[in-house]
Amino acid sequence: MHFFYELKEDQMEIYEKESVHYPPHIHKSMECIYVTSGTLELGVGETLCHMEPGDFGVVFPNVIHHYQVFSREESRALYFLAPPSFAGFFSEQLLTCQPLGPVVPSGHVHRDIPYALERLRELENPRDARLGKIKDEEELPGTVLRQAFTQVILARALPFLELRRREEQPGHDIVYDAVVYMAKHYGDEEVSLTKMAQDLGYSPFALSRVFSGTFHTNFNQYLNELRLNQAVALLQSSEDSITDVAMNAGFTSMRTFNRVFQERFHTTPREYRKRHAAEVDI
Repeated sequence: MHFFYELKEDQMEIYEKESVHYPPHIHKSMECIYVTSGTLELGVGETLCHMEPGDFGVVFPNVIHHYQVFSREESRALYFLAPPSFAGFFSEQLLTCQPLGPVVPSGHVHRDIPYALERLRELENPRDARLGKIKDEEELPGTVLRQAFTQVILARALPFLELRRREEQPGHDIVYDAVVYMAKHYGDEEVSLTKMAQDLGYSPFALSRVFSGTFHTNFNQYLNELRLNQAVALLQSSEDSITDVAMNAGFTSMRTFNRVFQERFHTTPREYRKRHAAEVDI
C-alpha cells in the first residue's frame, strides 16, 4: 500500500494481508477494510475505532486515517481501494460527506459485502495474466463488474454509517497540513520539525502536539515510519541495492536504516527481500 493518490480513475487494489501499524496518510481513493482474523484499530482523524473479525470499515476519500495493532495475535484484513468514480450513485456522498464512525459491526455487515469482496478478488487474481493481453473490447465487462460490486458494497454499508457534511465536521487543518507535508517531504534530507513549522506557518510546539496527541508518536518516529514503508515498497518491487533502497527512501545513514528496520520487522532488509521473493514464487 502506498501513501496517497496512487490509483488512477480506472484502477483498484484489493488484497488480504497481515495488519500492522501504518502511520496517518491520505489519498483520493475510498478504502474499505474487512477484518478476517485478530483485531485492528482504525484511526480516522482523532477517532480510534476498534475492529473485530467480521467488522467492516469505510474510509472516505481525502480523509486522514491510520492503523494500529495492539494485540499480540496475528491480525489480518482484506483491504480494498477504489477511486470515487467506481461508486456511481454514491460518489457524491463519498466526496461531500464523512461518517461520524467509519465501522459497521459484524452483526450489521450484510452477506453481500464479503461476497462482493471475494468476487473483486477473483477479478484481480494475477493468474489471469497467463491468458495473455486482453483485447480492448473485452476490458469493459471487467470494469463494469468492478464498479457494480463496489456499489453493492456501498449500498449495504452506508445505511449503517451516520453521515455528516464535511463542512459540518470540526476542522483539523493543522493535522491535514502535517500529513500532506510529511508525505511530500519525507525523502528530503533536510526535513525537520523546525523546517516544517517554518514552511507551514505553525509553531513547532503546535506541530509537536499533533504528532503526540493525534498520531501517538513523535516527529522522528513518524518520519522513520514513512521512510520504512517506502523502503519496503522498493525492496519488494525493485532490484536496487540495499544501500540505494535506504537512500531513495530518505535515510542518510545505513546504521539508522538497519536499526529501525530491525526494530519494526525483526529481520534485516536483505532477509526481508529474500522472504518476500520466496512468497511471490510460491
